[in-house]
Amino acid sequence: MASRLADPLPEPLPEPLPEPLPAALPAALRRGPFRPGAFRSRLHTALVAVHIGRWLGGAVAVCFVTGLVSHFLQQPPAWLTVPSRPVWGYRLTQGLHVGTGIAAIPLLLAKLWTVYPRLWAWPPVRSLPHAVERLSVFVLVSSVVFELATGLVNTVQWYPWAFYFPRAHYYVGWVAVGSIGIHLAVKLPVIAAALADRHRPEPPGTGLSRRGLLVSVAAAVGAVTLTTVGQTVGPLRRLDLLAPRRPDIGPQGLPVNRTAAQAQVGRLARDTGYRLVVDGPRPFSLSLAELRALPQHEAELPITCVEGWSATARWRGVRLRDLLDRAGAPADAQARAVSLERTGLYTSSVIGRAHARDELTLLALEVNGEPLALDHGYPLRLIAPNRPGVLQTKWVRRLEVLQ
Repeated sequence: MASRLADPLPEPLPEPLPEPLPAALPAALRRGPFRPGAFRSRLHTALVAVHIGRWLGGAVAVCFVTGLVSHFLQQPPAWLTVPSRPVWGYRLTQGLHVGTGIAAIPLLLAKLWTVYPRLWAWPPVRSLPHAVERLSVFVLVSSVVFELATGLVNTVQWYPWAFYFPRAHYYVGWVAVGSIGIHLAVKLPVIAAALADRHRPEPPGTGLSRRGLLVSVAAAVGAVTLTTVGQTVGPLRRLDLLAPRRPDIGPQGLPVNRTAAQAQVGRLARDTGYRLVVDGPRPFSLSLAELRALPQHEAELPITCVEGWSATARWRGVRLRDLLDRAGAPADAQARAVSLERTGLYTSSVIGRAHARDELTLLALEVNGEPLALDHGYPLRLIAPNRPGVLQTKWVRRLEVLQ
């Protein structure tokens, strides 16, 4: 016993020296989503991303092309002659624009969920080319999110920003499409490899399968589409629970975006001294009674708003080309309709050659068999085929011939 007490105690093991700071720091930062194995779902794969990406790419492509149509119809360049037919052309393209834009939202969310573990890759930046690639992805995601978010807000006519929405939406759209093109070029080998292995069984695991996820995403897209496109597709009108507008609700069965009170034209429109002034080689003016005494023509035309809703109505009034002929306008002349409204972005609109001479382009006095309601442009409004609603000028007081 005494000999055991006399045995020397074992020497303690030397404490390990701390790692130099540059080597220890990255390990210390690998917390939360940066830690190894942070994302365990078997659905964060390239193949799932490719499947959803194809759907999202198709929706963005349709949205972009129809957005260009909308932009050039609203702000046509000098070299473009905007056609007046088919009469339902803008109704179709703008309905597709808003419908595919809304459908792209769940697709974008699903795509981001599938690939977002790559945002937490370690190390965050491996090289200069890798840093450039990550920056391009940031531009891509930011521009697409901007387009979809601002477009959705535009459908409810809420503009919590200082910039001019149509211009910003147009230019950022080009940025988004350019970023997508670059991204596809960079990721083409990854896409090809994923599609080559598409028949390989997915890894075992619990939870939603790859097929289940894709079916769920498709169901979400179908749900938001069916509950919004009724604002322009008549047979689905009763299902448009999420649409910002019902196209059959409003004065005389038509929606109103800008009321006479908002435009501050009520007193001017009701003025008994109202006269339409036609300014051309042979200028003249007409009272409301004289306008009603002219030959009246009817046209069944849709009115389509940039927010995505549209509705068809029967319009009755004076053909624009008859007034232009009386004013001595050349056959290839354009015209400008000027509103009683004094302020705003659309107090006048230019009527191109095709529309000016189209027999369906009217200065309407009636809609659906009744005199125009004040909010629909009483006493006189422009209505023309294949034309955005913002350019169907209401409360017209002046018609100018443009050489």
